[in-house]
Order: sequence, then structure tokens, then C-alpha cells
Amino acid sequence: MHTKDFLAQELRKAGLAKMADKATIGYYHDYLSPLPDGAMQLERDLREVGTKKAEALRQRHLNGDFDASKEESDAWAESDEGQSIFSQLTPEMRKIFE
Repeated sequence: MHTKDFLAQELRKAGLAKMADKATIGYYHDYLSPLPDGAMQLERDLREVGTKKAEALRQRHLNGDFDASKEESDAWAESDEGQSIFSQLTPEMRKIFE
């Protein structure tokens, strides 16, 4: 299961349907989000909800339970967007990712 779908499932279980709908389209995802900080937006939104269930999900998020998988990371790195970003790195920065 894609991590965006896993997050959506967990949000629905917590009664957070609107957030789950956003998660389904990748709004909070590390690589799919239209936001520069989708994962941080998830933290802010869960904190704002403020219920016990939302706080439990926020803690899971902070522990990495909803981070993109290695496969999702690799797919992004091979995508046009990922390749474009890598091409902008300095030679010193490229060494980090090799």
C-alpha cells in the first residue's frame, strides 16, 4: 500500500475525513505534495485538530510512520522532477546522493 493511502486510512479511522481526502491525493506526502512542506503541514493540521486521536497520529507522524518508502523515494529520484533537482546540485552535494 502506498504511504499516502496508509495515511488516509489512518486519518479516516480517527474521524478526520477531510484530511484523509487530502492525503489520498498526496497533499501531505513527502514527494507528491503540491506544498514545499507537505509533511510539516500534516503536523500543523493534526496539532490544530487537537483531539486525542489527532495527537496520537501526530506522534506517529513525528516517529516516521507515514514517511515515504524507499521505493517511493527511488521512484521520485528517477522522475523528471527528481532528475531536474539533482541536475541543479553542486558537485559537492551530488557526492552525498551517490
